[in-house]
Amino acid sequence: MKYRILFLFLVLFSTNSIAQEKKPNVLFIISDDLTTTALGAYGNELAHTPNIDKLASEGVVFNRAYTQYPVCGPSRASFMFGYYPSATETYGYVSGRENVGPEKVSMSQHFKNNGYYTARVSKIYHMGVPGDIEKGSDGKDDPASWTEKFNSQGPEWTAAGKAELVQNNPDGSIERKGGNVMTIVEADGDDLVHSDGKTAKKAVELIKAHKDEPFFLAVGLVRPHVPFVAPANYFSPFPWEGIVPPPVVKDDWSDIPEKGINYVTTVNGEMNYVHKQKAIAAYYASVSYMDAQVGKILQTLHEEGLEDNTIIVFTSDHGFHLGEHDFWMKVSLHEESVQVPLIVKAPGLAPVRSNSFAELLDLYPTLAEMAGLPEQSSLQGKSLVPVFENPDHEVRDYAFSVTQGGNTFLIRTDRWAYIQYNEDGSAGSELFDMEQDPKQYTNLVDNPHFKPVVDEMKGILKAKLEEVRQNDLGRTYN
Repeated sequence: MKYRILFLFLVLFSTNSIAQEKKPNVLFIISDDLTTTALGAYGNELAHTPNIDKLASEGVVFNRAYTQYPVCGPSRASFMFGYYPSATETYGYVSGRENVGPEKVSMSQHFKNNGYYTARVSKIYHMGVPGDIEKGSDGKDDPASWTEKFNSQGPEWTAAGKAELVQNNPDGSIERKGGNVMTIVEADGDDLVHSDGKTAKKAVELIKAHKDEPFFLAVGLVRPHVPFVAPANYFSPFPWEGIVPPPVVKDDWSDIPEKGINYVTTVNGEMNYVHKQKAIAAYYASVSYMDAQVGKILQTLHEEGLEDNTIIVFTSDHGFHLGEHDFWMKVSLHEESVQVPLIVKAPGLAPVRSNSFAELLDLYPTLAEMAGLPEQSSLQGKSLVPVFENPDHEVRDYAFSVTQGGNTFLIRTDRWAYIQYNEDGSAGSELFDMEQDPKQYTNLVDNPHFKPVVDEMKGILKAKLEEVRQNDLGRTYN
């Protein structure tokens, strides 16, 4: 551990004697509901994400990073406080502080306690989108985490412009609808009309205002979370008529448990083929708008001469289904929903792609170590610093995630994705060969040939849950 801290310290601060006295800044940018499948850096040739792609070309890209819970609130509580949801029993729309208690120190609070200016701009802990964005309210924030906090109000689904609802609107009679639904708005006006434009503007101001002191700046961009709202010009590169939705495989749901069918589907959303095309095109437009805001922030960091002393992280709280298996949105433990983009750029780190498993939970110990902060011994994540020293290093043997109130579990190894419904498996399970079947169409769990694999996965899951629940929170589990 001491060697790794010394290594990063030397890498970050060897440029000159003045720089050696400075603490590294942290710029933490998180997009909401962003799937890897919508980024050029992760292989989407249709996407228009030049700023994120450039960051990826200059940083360490994790090809296999996973959320610990594919829903906003519990995911953010997990990585901000450094505990698995199964340890804190944090599964809802809360900050996480409610369950860890006042004595626990969040990631940004740890930086604040060590001399950093810490600021939140928009959504870091849970905020209701669109509700809290429309009101400009704090959501489920943790005040102890920040020196200052700023919200970014926006009109969301009520924005002026061409609107269309593509979910539960089969006859097209409803133009737009609020709430957690796929309303599309090709909005009038420029970037600053909307929440993310205001967030980028405030982040730029804070970088300029605090460039002479160490800062931990957390920037929460709410797109591409529904509603799919962006200035109209971002829709132009994505004519919906040219969108080809994922294939529909006959009897795709027939070999998975009922609990494995996602909460939003093409069927219960009453979506036809054109609805699917329009939803995907609008999601891409929302991603493009979000990417433009990332570009403004990174450009300011460059113009202010701070790149040589700043650790940059870009990620998302979880993924998003765009019609794969006729699933939409998040919650499921299939790849498109549970995998996240993760890019880390820092002075001295060579651009590389890592195939090590990483979890969002790992961000807390990683950033603390890179900045030379005292170690928080109770954290359940693992530092990713060894990957920066050796790109072939594997931090984890597998990734672990939960969903559906902590009663559904994923063990994702090199070859296998195992999903179990209920801790005793009473609601069924799924096993996918990720080498032969990366899109997860064939559930092998009932094939006798794969019983040894299923038994192995069950054993790994049982051991993982026992490990996770052995924490210092004083909880008793049944």
